[in-house]
Amino acid sequence: MFDPSRIITGLLLSTLIGAVAYRRGSLDRGGWLGAIITGAATFGFGGWTWGGALVVFFVTSSVLSHFRQAQKQRIAGEKFEKGGRRDLWQALANGGAGAAVALLYALAGEPVTLLVVFVGILATVTADTWATEIGVLSPQQPRLITTGRLVAPGTSGGVTAYGLGASAGGALLIGTTVMLAFAVERGAWLPMLLPAALAGGVAGSLVDSLIGATVQAMYLAPGGETERRAGRHGQQYPLLRGWPWMNNDAVNFLSSLAGGVVALLVYALAAGT
Repeated sequence: MFDPSRIITGLLLSTLIGAVAYRRGSLDRGGWLGAIITGAATFGFGGWTWGGALVVFFVTSSVLSHFRQAQKQRIAGEKFEKGGRRDLWQALANGGAGAAVALLYALAGEPVTLLVVFVGILATVTADTWATEIGVLSPQQPRLITTGRLVAPGTSGGVTAYGLGASAGGALLIGTTVMLAFAVERGAWLPMLLPAALAGGVAGSLVDSLIGATVQAMYLAPGGETERRAGRHGQQYPLLRGWPWMNNDAVNFLSSLAGGVVALLVYALAAGT
């Protein structure tokens, strides 16, 4: 269902929230634009439940990105492709798939199956963000998801108990938010969203780690392996492994789709359909 007033409301709210995030240093100007695009589409085509869940993801992720930021920068700052200020492509990678599903939801007459896919997508990007922001602070050294080998904090494909716990918490938060918001907005209770969100979010986050350990583009910097193509002063780093086009944004987008598929499968099994 297309509601022009809802689209306008989504545009205004996403612009306002993006402005606050920009002033707080969570977004650059491109990221602000990306937040407006994804926020307006998600809220405008999906409704309050969809928009509210996106806000929960964005606010919690922004808060966690600033949590012990200096410490995380010292531990693994050079390994990450991007810093705490999200840019346009990062915003689109995290929110674009959900916005596209919101459009399909409106075009298809708002089937609950597409709501479940959205929950899995958003649970994945939330779980992955929480796992990254909290997992890097783990007192235990991470292990590579493919071999179990100990690796340095921040290494793509490295997992920790802290990170896994954080990913589960983020996924459950999204599932709970959507379940409660949908009950208020539509008067329908969908408890099966919780296992769908948990399974989809954790599975999608693990897919992110698996891609990171195998085909994500990694470069050789003076300090070791990094997601960055170039150093702070513009010096280009040689490709160490992976596919050149498989950057962090592509990994986030693909893993979120995987999370959406897993959530839909789990929902169907739990609902007995």
